[in-house]
Amino acid sequence: MSTPKPSHGRRPPTRRQTLGRALRRLLRHPVRTLRSRWRRSGIPGRIGMALGGIVTVIVVIALVMGLVRVVQWRLLVRQAEDRQAELSAEYGFDPGDIISDSSFFDANAMSRAEIQAFLDEKGASCSGDGCLRTKVFGTSAQKADSLCGAYAADAGNRQTAAGIIAKTAKACSISPEVLLVMLQKEQHLATATSTTDFQYESAMGLSCPDTADCDPQYAGFFKQVFGAAKRFRYYLAHGDRYGYKVGSLSFVRYSPDASCGGANVVIRGTATRLLYIYTPYQPNTAALKAGAGEGDSCSSYGNRNFWLIYTGWFGSTT
Repeated sequence: MSTPKPSHGRRPPTRRQTLGRALRRLLRHPVRTLRSRWRRSGIPGRIGMALGGIVTVIVVIALVMGLVRVVQWRLLVRQAEDRQAELSAEYGFDPGDIISDSSFFDANAMSRAEIQAFLDEKGASCSGDGCLRTKVFGTSAQKADSLCGAYAADAGNRQTAAGIIAKTAKACSISPEVLLVMLQKEQHLATATSTTDFQYESAMGLSCPDTADCDPQYAGFFKQVFGAAKRFRYYLAHGDRYGYKVGSLSFVRYSPDASCGGANVVIRGTATRLLYIYTPYQPNTAALKAGAGEGDSCSSYGNRNFWLIYTGWFGSTT
């Protein structure tokens, strides 16, 4: 008995092959193919084709709009970067890189003895018990928490400014240079020839907004210094609560007066971001042209002065 020979007839096309052929026809003759399908389809099929077309159009529009947004965003980033490069070249100040993270968080930048010697030098023209270099302040022990380490009790709960700055820097991992610059930019305490109680009550400008009175619970030199250092750590731990982002566009105003406007800034590091959260303004061109002087009615000086004081005292901020 002979064995049946295998059949050499054509196999039915697979679903994948059928779809491939339909797609090739559609790509070669899109209008003719769609018109043919429309004529062959009943009402349900035509409704399905119409809905599919609408969905396709919506998807295409969404993709195009997304691409346009990306292009626009890249253009804005480039414009901000070009502006920052121009300001840096002309004035030395880059609003996106006011101070490096390594400089800002260097708690070992100065010892207590070095801080005292620095205050003695800068405050040499001041005499009497009211000078920062000689004054002793009330303090209180602070327990360690998720933001700062413990601040151990001082003898008699009294301490010099140098001692408070050194211990605070260690507890909160903030550079003592930064704390000294903050004291100077807010109340000129390091170089003052005479001082007032208000200067010490609001020494770091903590919770002292430009448009309102200072918060009484932060009044006093120790509360200002330790509180400001801890506030920076709070900003660091809760960055998602604030609008400024590292490596992305952030709109930073020129002044508390919203009508003065502002400009986009590409913030380069965490320390610069913290400074903007603490003092949410950048200097306008008039403020930068003025050097250490006054600009115009829309000028603000906090972050400009931080940079000027730091570079004047300690060199490069990077």
